Amino acid sequence: MTKIAIFASGTGSNYDAIVEATKNGRLDAVVALLVCDKPNAKVVEKANENGTPTFVFDPKQYRNKQMFEAKLVEVLQEETIDWIVLAGYMRLIGDTLLQPFEGKIINIHPSLLPSFPGLDAIGQAFEAGVKVSGVTIHYVDEGMDTGKIIAQQAVNLNENMTRAELQKAIQQVEHKLYPATLQKLITRGGE
Repeated sequence: MTKIAIFASGTGSNYDAIVEATKNGRLDAVVALLVCDKPNAKVVEKANENGTPTFVFDPKQYRNKQMFEAKLVEVLQEETIDWIVLAGYMRLIGDTLLQPFEGKIINIHPSLLPSFPGLDAIGQAFEAGVKVSGVTIHYVDEGMDTGKIIAQQAVNLNENMTRAELQKAIQQVEHKLYPATLQKLITRGGE
């Protein structure tokens, strides 16, 4: 069985969607670990409720990024993790973590990349007044939302749509597209 680690920093709505997909057979994998850099994040509570093992850390307790990423590699290798799935993990991944998991780290982003990379993509799209936004799933590299695109799905905006409605529409797409894309990657073994 394919073992995935979900990296998250927030509420964990994509964590929920992926766990649900593993339970109902849409995703042939097990969520073997939740990694979180925010000890008080809601996703940690959800992982505990679901019985998902967690590795929660405070980056400030490490001398530098290389140190905490080296610890993450150690933990991930101990758990024999096959895929790292970023789901609202708000840190750039560095070379220390990228090298041992090359081609096995994916991220979801709430815009049609390359448009609106980085923080608050939904807000950026909303403020720009675009007619179409969406969701992108991509491989992770050292840049911010610059890795090779795996899948995208558009979300149309109408002129009366609020930012909250746009966020809800994007999350609905995310929660279907992420598990489905992950299943395709697992089936074919990656790129």
